[in-house]
Amino acid sequence: MAITRYATARWEGDLKAGAGRLETPRSGVLAGTRYGFNTRFGDENGTNPEGLIAAAHAGCFAMALSAQLTEAGHPPSFVESRADVELSMDGGPHVTGVKLSVRGEAPGVSADEFRRHAETAKANCPISKLLAS
Repeated sequence: MAITRYATARWEGDLKAGAGRLETPRSGVLAGTRYGFNTRFGDENGTNPEGLIAAAHAGCFAMALSAQLTEAGHPPSFVESRADVELSMDGGPHVTGVKLSVRGEAPGVSADEFRRHAETAKANCPISKLLAS
């Protein structure tokens, strides 16, 4: 059984002066959310594709690590993750990588064991798998 999620994007105008809107109709999280050249390539506040990838990866990884720790008998008090997506402009815009970092608390788990579970979660989180392809 497959689960399908979707989002839509509408862009109007040229690349630099134009603007876009993003929607996630089912969740409503993005409802006409504006994005543009300066939110992506400049320092204007707003969303951009790389930030959305980072949010998806951080969220997926945190859930996967929580599942790993719980399955090992150590349900976490919390897992907090961060994904940094790097967009290089050298030779034209392209994503050069994603760096994941995590901190959390799981009673009875050593730092080494936590690290091993984090590596397993990173390898098996669906968004990690997608980005690795």
